[in-house]
Amino acid sequence: MTTSFAGKLGQGGFGAVYRGSFSDGRQIAVKMLKDYKTDGEDFINEVSSISRTSHVNIVTLIGFCLEGSKRALIYDYMPNGSLERYAFTDDSKGKITLGSEKLFDIAVGIARGLEYLHRGCNTRIVHFDIKPHNILLDQDFCPKISDFGLAKLCPNKESAISIGGARGTIGYIAPEIYSKQFGAVSSKSDVYSYGMMVLEMVGARDKNISANSESSSQYFPQWVYENLDEYCVSASEINGEIIEIVRKMIVVGLWCIQLSANDRPTMTRVLEMLEGSTHVLELPPKVLFS
Repeated sequence: MTTSFAGKLGQGGFGAVYRGSFSDGRQIAVKMLKDYKTDGEDFINEVSSISRTSHVNIVTLIGFCLEGSKRALIYDYMPNGSLERYAFTDDSKGKITLGSEKLFDIAVGIARGLEYLHRGCNTRIVHFDIKPHNILLDQDFCPKISDFGLAKLCPNKESAISIGGARGTIGYIAPEIYSKQFGAVSSKSDVYSYGMMVLEMVGARDKNISANSESSSQYFPQWVYENLDEYCVSASEINGEIIEIVRKMIVVGLWCIQLSANDRPTMTRVLEMLEGSTHVLELPPKVLFS
């Protein structure tokens, strides 16, 4: 399928992804997991969780291959790669950056996918590794949540989740995964990761951030909380609609990264905030930075 793994699309801690195609010409991505000397929990997690899903904002698993220690997952090919490639690179190097409206659409799509995982699936799924690298973009830049290797399947009525040790990516991991004092591990842990990613989406595309020594030396969520109005104007180039989009993404992101899991909104509430009016959105209490 991959012509002896000729076209490499990416590399991660899990292994490598290669471009391929079926005999009918359908383009695919083949994810080769590293050789396992364990029971292959990541592989089992990914197959068992994603095979239960069917949503426009969740990547489609076509099938898998298992031969000895070799494990492969076969997905639809996403021609625009990951969100990280567009939202977090410098366009001076010839890369394409996405505008505020497109980033907002992507943020809404990811929120819909997460709400589906948390509420719409037959079995509730917590992803535990939401980050730009795991958001894939199709030909229309429709976001697809991918990489379910760390996911946990949960009975519908159960809110708290038991996990063996920390899981996720530094910078996106919710505080309760490290310490129970912040609350129970639950779907709210995905909400935290989502909020960090949305704030990163807002900040990473703004050239003023890297140029501003005050903002670059300070924790960005705290800096933007203290300078919200000023930042929204500078980031929007005095376009009224874009000011509203930027403000909405920031306020929602700040709510999502509350230290206490109980203070964070559900993904259903996140969608309501994103799709509602900016004027009714209030900033969360500043205690989130203590």
